[in-house]
This record gives sequence, C-alpha cells and structure tokens, in this order.
Amino acid sequence: MSETIRLVDYFYIEASQRPGEAARVLSQLQEAGVNLLAFSGFPAGRRAQLDFVPEDPAAFRTAAKKAGWKPTGPKKVFLVEGEDRAGAMADVVAKLAAAKINITATQAVTAGSGRFGALLWVQPRDVKRAGRALAVGS
Repeated sequence: MSETIRLVDYFYIEASQRPGEAARVLSQLQEAGVNLLAFSGFPAGRRAQLDFVPEDPAAFRTAAKKAGWKPTGPKKVFLVEGEDRAGAMADVVAKLAAAKINITATQAVTAGSGRFGALLWVQPRDVKRAGRALAVGS
C-alpha cells in the first residue's frame, strides 16, 4: 500500500474573481491540448490564484503565452498518488514531521476506485530534504 510521490512543476496565475473565469482559463488549456495533473483555485485578495500542475510544463508555457497570461513558475510541489485507506496522508506527513520539515500547504482528495491523490508544498529551501524524507525517486 505504498504511495507514488514525485516532485513536479506547478505554475500559477492571478485572475479575476468573476463567475466563469476558471472555466474560461481551463477551456483555453483544453483547446491547446494541455493535460493537467492537478488544478486548484482560491481567493487571493480581490483576485483569485489559479494553480496548475501540467503533465507537460513546456506545453503549458506555450498555451499560457498564446493566451497572454504571465504565469509564475515553475515552482515545485510534491504529487502524491496511492491506494486510498484510513490514514493515507497521515503516513505521508509523518515522514516530513520526523524530518522536522514544515508543510506550507496540502490538498488531498479521494479519486474514486480506491485511489487518492494529494499536492504537498514545502518551503523552497526544504524541497531537497523533503524529497529525501519522502523517498522521491527511490
């Protein structure tokens, strides 16, 4: 019952908080054939921050440029995928706690069919240590 954890690139843009803005942005990525491993959006002051974890970062950058966006990134995030079970994320975050690495943010969801996925952010200075603690690339 182990997880697959990998370090991936993510980007974000600031967008208006108007109804339909995320739909418009996602539609542009869809039309460009950009597959997302994860997407997240949340308020950021009077605007919204939209985070993207693209399967192909180069394709994302090309689509963003064509759409006239100025994305921030790439930055790093850990993508966790595994079999869903009680305590699945507890096991993952315990590894970081044992290494005395603070988690900046995390989002986890069940993916159905007995699977779960999560995004896990740490400070940039802690990315390498976190990768070792999570056995990324092992």
